[in-house]
Amino acid sequence: MPPPPNTTAGGGTLEKMTMGALMGTGVGLTIGFIFGMTSIVRAGPGPRGSIATLATYMGSSAATFGFFMSIGSVIRTDSPHGLPESYRTRSRLLAESPVRSAWRRNEPVEVKAKEVSW
Repeated sequence: MPPPPNTTAGGGTLEKMTMGALMGTGVGLTIGFIFGMTSIVRAGPGPRGSIATLATYMGSSAATFGFFMSIGSVIRTDSPHGLPESYRTRSRLLAESPVRSAWRRNEPVEVKAKEVSW
């Protein structure tokens, strides 16, 4: 999936980082709840109780996912103009390949295989 277009309405780096952190925290809380409940059901709540155990799982998972999603969202939505020319040329050539255009038109593509003698 291509990254979303870089627009001025999307905000700066801090807004992108905040949005990634919020999304990652939400995912982390959900995953932490699932793994925490699974652990509590399988092994018991432990000496601190079930709420503290569940909170530990959810908190650590939310912090980890939030941290990495904040960094990833900034990297993913970075401007494509910073890429070297070779990357932009390659992606443009791949987008204009004859096989891809035939696939878009829903035409059958003949592939001829070479005979290899061993």
